[in-house]
Amino acid sequence: MNYWLVKSEPAAYSWATFVGDGGTDWTGVRNFQARNYLLQMQPQDLVLYYHSVTDKQVVGVAEVAALAAPDATAEAGSNWVAVHLKPQQALTKPVSLAAIKRDERLSGVGLLRQSRLSVMPLKAAEFDAILELSEAAE
Repeated sequence: MNYWLVKSEPAAYSWATFVGDGGTDWTGVRNFQARNYLLQMQPQDLVLYYHSVTDKQVVGVAEVAALAAPDATAEAGSNWVAVHLKPQQALTKPVSLAAIKRDERLSGVGLLRQSRLSVMPLKAAEFDAILELSEAAE
């Protein structure tokens, strides 16, 4: 199993909207590195859902439901792809970017190294550390 983090501005597509929709095709990715990560995603991989720009916090866990397929929002014949994600559960407590920065276990996480990348891999230990932070008292 692989672990990932995807980012969305809550004003554009929030966790609540994602849950209400019951899932979505993760479209609109127009960065080659992020696209390559989408291509690596496998069904049942787990994904942390991060609210970017305003909230700057991990808010939930999703699951990859299908392999990458052509992105319906891209120009026909392009090589942009999307994966289908479905919500799994909201975090007990959102995990802020500040909390991630403070945790030594997360010093190498892509969110800190490539802050503008919208899709990135996580190591299993990084994924678990973020879930632990969600359960910890503030």
